Amino acid sequence: MQKIGVFVCWCGSNIAATVDVARVVAAAREVSGVVYAADYPYMCSEQGQDLVARAVREHGLNRLVVCACSPRMHEKTFRACAERNGINPYQVEIANIREQCAWILKDKDEATAKAIVLMKAAVAKALLDEPLAPGESPVTKRALVIGGGIAGIETALDIAEAGYPVDIVEKEPSIGGKMAQLDKTFPTLDCSACILTPKMVDAAQHPNIRILSYSEVEAVRGFVGQFEVDIRRKARSVRADLCSGCGICAAKCPSRQADSEFDAGLRKRGAIYIPFAQAIPKVPVIDRTQCLKFRTGKCGVCSVVCPNHCIDYEQKDEILTERYGVIVLATGFELLDLKRFGELGWGRSKDVITSLQLERLTNAGGPTEGRLVCPSTGREPKRVVLVSCVGSRDTTDRGKTYCSKICCMYNAKHAMYIREKYPDTDVTVFYIDVRTPGKGFDEFQRRAVEEYGVHYIRGLVGKVDVHRDGTLHLTAGDLNSGRQIEMEPDLIVLAAAVTPSPDARRIAGLVTASIDNDGFYVEAHPKLRPVESPTAGIFLSGMCQGPKDIPETVAQAGAAAVKAIGLLAKDKLLANPCTARCDEQRCSGCEICVQVCPYGAITAEDKTVVTLEGVRETRPVAVVNEALCQGCGACSAACPSGAMDLKGFTNREILAEVDALCW
Repeated sequence: MQKIGVFVCWCGSNIAATVDVARVVAAAREVSGVVYAADYPYMCSEQGQDLVARAVREHGLNRLVVCACSPRMHEKTFRACAERNGINPYQVEIANIREQCAWILKDKDEATAKAIVLMKAAVAKALLDEPLAPGESPVTKRALVIGGGIAGIETALDIAEAGYPVDIVEKEPSIGGKMAQLDKTFPTLDCSACILTPKMVDAAQHPNIRILSYSEVEAVRGFVGQFEVDIRRKARSVRADLCSGCGICAAKCPSRQADSEFDAGLRKRGAIYIPFAQAIPKVPVIDRTQCLKFRTGKCGVCSVVCPNHCIDYEQKDEILTERYGVIVLATGFELLDLKRFGELGWGRSKDVITSLQLERLTNAGGPTEGRLVCPSTGREPKRVVLVSCVGSRDTTDRGKTYCSKICCMYNAKHAMYIREKYPDTDVTVFYIDVRTPGKGFDEFQRRAVEEYGVHYIRGLVGKVDVHRDGTLHLTAGDLNSGRQIEMEPDLIVLAAAVTPSPDARRIAGLVTASIDNDGFYVEAHPKLRPVESPTAGIFLSGMCQGPKDIPETVAQAGAAAVKAIGLLAKDKLLANPCTARCDEQRCSGCEICVQVCPYGAITAEDKTVVTLEGVRETRPVAVVNEALCQGCGACSAACPSGAMDLKGFTNREILAEVDALCW
């Protein structure tokens, strides 16, 4: 006999201010199957759980219904409480009367009526809940980090230091990411390479880390603790085991038509190239779309000059299949394509550049060896304009509505070191608002104005005209004074919005991670689980989750590593018992469930079954691998014969909830 206890939480004033808790308790006492109902200001507290424990002992409860906040918050809490008191944790139901009632309704009667209905639906399901027991699955004690920027490197080092093997998969020929392209970092103005390069070397030399550069993840199968991943190692056309990184091949390459990705298109590179001096691994790669040997079959200079005979034109892509217990996404970011911002001069003048291009121009390893020059003339600019929020905080369809978070700070950084190296150069920053929410950030930005004499104008740049002689004419509005400003700068630098990596969406599909409307990965909970994906065993590190600066990225990388280590430290994981099951008598063998299952957990196998009509026959039926099934319910929804069901959320239980909601 089912004996249900209903417990209604006030959640302080979150619920009680809008929902009449006493009326919900009174209504619960009238529902069939409920033998006890009570309320408490904070049901999730220790005192609240003690109340539940006493009720279980005194009234012999064997099922619980908790009317409180979202099950995402405290379902685990109340399941653990039930288990401690002898109730199967999967016979606990949560009625979400905070987010679904109190927080969205203003009228108390309306909110209370809805809370009562939700409580009744939860009771109807609890009456039919079956006891479930989780299975166990082993953990592969190895981690995969997708992305080799500072976030991926830091995550990998922390996991490796804990004693677990890590593979870093990086799509570019070298690890390092965007940070490798920077000259200095804020708010300390120290050398970016001086910070990053030792980390890259540590990763390359660590016995627990394997770097798979120039590689991409192609397929992911399995589940938390038991991921099976296919990794494509693209052909470099250079044998890494023989190469010494001398660079002779790159120096002698006659084909130099490709824009250098590392130098943001400001200079050309060879068809065979090493991205930058500190690259790891320092092994060249042949761009087959640019190589004369691959295009015409008539070159081969690199093969002739290579002292170690490393060049291998016949090299093919290689597919590695590896097993991992956890996967960390550290796919980084890109800058917004500014092709739709032609009114700012983008694409019409070489002297309108992005902030990343400015980083390369001022970097000693850049195309001008650190000399700031106008790309069109090669002369030092006397007047530089920095434009904030190009594509950020933009409500039109060409930009992004969010703040890119780092632009205000790197504009101040750029302005300061331009003024420091070229004191005669006038620097003006156009901005909407100055946002500096970090330790020492506001003081840093004020230094640009107070110590370096940078002009800050709160206003929008409306138009940049490019004259026939190549000079620039800028028109802007000063929002403080209301006047129009006209200037003729030598160099305009656009602070383009940051966007997720173009690969982020593809990888999200491979690992069944969630992404938001802007393409960033969604965390499991924005406050309590900020580095975890809703998919178990998938963790988030760095810019892939949202805009952030380097210190925040490193902090999140460490947090993701700790979460991954906590999972890898376990020998076995409890498997979700809410898995699909097939009624073989009803199954028609149509295999629709096989096609819709995103985890590959269902197969069709020939079995001898007795049909509903009593006929014994051998035919294909669906078979569920419970170790792979994640309980998404796609098969149950798609099954035309009603043979597929989901333990813990059976069709019978769901329909009972619907009936309670309707009546």
